[in-house]
Amino acid sequence: MRRPLTLLASLAATLLLAACAGPRSAYAPWPPRPGDAETGLASWYGGKFHGRKTSSGEIYDMHQITAAHKTLPLGTWVEVIHLETGRTIQVRVNDRGPFVAGRIIDLSYGAARMLGMVEEGVAPVRVRTISAAAAPVAGPGTASFGRFTMQLGSFTSRENATAFAGTLRQRWGGVHVVTARLDSETVFRVRMGTYPSRAEAWKAAEGVAGAGYDVVIMQVE
Repeated sequence: MRRPLTLLASLAATLLLAACAGPRSAYAPWPPRPGDAETGLASWYGGKFHGRKTSSGEIYDMHQITAAHKTLPLGTWVEVIHLETGRTIQVRVNDRGPFVAGRIIDLSYGAARMLGMVEEGVAPVRVRTISAAAAPVAGPGTASFGRFTMQLGSFTSRENATAFAGTLRQRWGGVHVVTARLDSETVFRVRMGTYPSRAEAWKAAEGVAGAGYDVVIMQVE
């Protein structure tokens, strides 16, 4: 009679361990806090996945500024800092990945271009949570009003931001550098113009993007 009881006890223990393992899965979302950060390697993904559904249900557009992360809740905004160049970018997590050991974030092609890592493919980065609140996705046709601007770059070095802004001023007006404080670090964002609607900002951005620059439409804080 002892053997069946032993088997039942063993089975119960196995089921209990399996149940406890579920919530601790490597890909289970956890509640992030603004300022939480991790350091590792970033990669990017592009044409092979363009037009497919992401884990959030959105259609993946390789030219948008998005990213895949293993554990952050979908809709989380993060700041990605290239540790070798100091260049930074803000992206929204809308997919799961990367599924390669040692990599902590998979950027869209558009985000990788803005971070300047398309050629190298993989880059050392620090990923810092900005906000867990999902922001609405808006395109050129979205009737979104307020104050909007074009952001063409974000740097941890004032000198690099100033030099980049100077290059832009040779062709366009309204270029300015905005200083922002993120936790214990200061970043310098290069922006151009202000517009009363997102649609007008997109219209102006078409010419800048056509000149070969990566443009992100931002709502002015």
